[in-house]
Amino acid sequence: MANKGLGRGFASLMGMNDIDELTQPTAKSVEIEKTVAPTSQDSVVQIALIDIDPNYEQPRKNFDETALNELAESIKIHGVIQPIVVTPIGKRFMIIAGERRFRASKIAGKTEIPAIIRNYTSQQIKEISLIENLQREDLSPIEEAMAIRTLMTEFNMTQEAVADRIGKSRSAVANTLRLLTLSNDVISLVEHGRLSAGHARTLVVIPKESQYKLALKGCDNQMTVREMEKMVRDFLSPKPEKQKPSIEDSKELISLVGNMKRAFATKVSAIGNGNKGRIYIDYFTSDDLDRISTLVEEWMSDKFRKEEE
Repeated sequence: MANKGLGRGFASLMGMNDIDELTQPTAKSVEIEKTVAPTSQDSVVQIALIDIDPNYEQPRKNFDETALNELAESIKIHGVIQPIVVTPIGKRFMIIAGERRFRASKIAGKTEIPAIIRNYTSQQIKEISLIENLQREDLSPIEEAMAIRTLMTEFNMTQEAVADRIGKSRSAVANTLRLLTLSNDVISLVEHGRLSAGHARTLVVIPKESQYKLALKGCDNQMTVREMEKMVRDFLSPKPEKQKPSIEDSKELISLVGNMKRAFATKVSAIGNGNKGRIYIDYFTSDDLDRISTLVEEWMSDKFRKEEE
C-alpha cells in the first residue's frame, strides 16, 4: 500500500510487503521514527530464527493468517527484502519491528532472517512498539484502545499527547478508549469481529448488565449502526405502552372471569362489556395447556352425556 508520509526511513524499515496505511507524521511521531529507522551506520546481519523472540508486550495479539501466508509465499520467492529490527536480550534477540516478517519467514521454512541490531531500554522498547503499531492502524479496536490506555498510564500521557503522537484527533482517541468501559462479554464480541467498534460504542451509555443482550441483536451485521443507535435510544427512553382495554362495568362478566380463574387455576382476563369482547386464558407451560385441555374435554363430555340423558 502507499505510504502516507511517515518518512522514508520508517517506511523502508517496515517493508512494502509488511506495511499497512500509515498516518501523517507529527513532530513527536518523527522522534519515534528517528529512533527506530536505520541509519547509514547500521549494518544488516543474518540471525537464526531460533535465536529471536517476539516482543511479548507487542500490542497486536492477533495476526491475519491469510495475510501471513501470502507474505510467506512472497518470502519464498524474493526473500525478506527489508530487515527486521531487534535488540539484544542476554544471548538472544527480541523483535522491535517486523514481527510479521519474522512469523512469515518461519512459515516459509527459512532458518535465518536479515536484521538490524539496536540497543534500547525497556522503556524505549515498549513505547516504540505501542506507537509503531498505533501509527500503522492494523490493531483491532480493542488492542488499539488498550495500547492507548497503556501510553496514558505508563508514560503519563494525556489524550491530547497520545493523539499528537499517533497522528489522530483527541476525539478519535477518546472514542477508542470508551470501548474499554463496555462489559467483558461485549468486548469479547468486538475482539472476535462479531461486533464492530461503531456498533459497540453505541452501547457505552447502556448499563453493563444490559449491554450484552442488546449487543447480540446487532452483532454479525444484523443491523446498521444507525439502527442500533435507535434501539439504544428506545431502550433508554421507552415509549409508554398503550393501556389494554379493561372490562367495562359488567357484574356478569366480572363474575364469569372470576369463576373461570378458579376453574382453570390460571390467569384469565377479558376486554369488552356484557355485549361484546374477548376472554383470554393464559397457560405458562405445556403441562398447563394439557391440564386446561383436559378440563375442557371433561366438561364437554359431561355436557354431551347430560344432553343424551
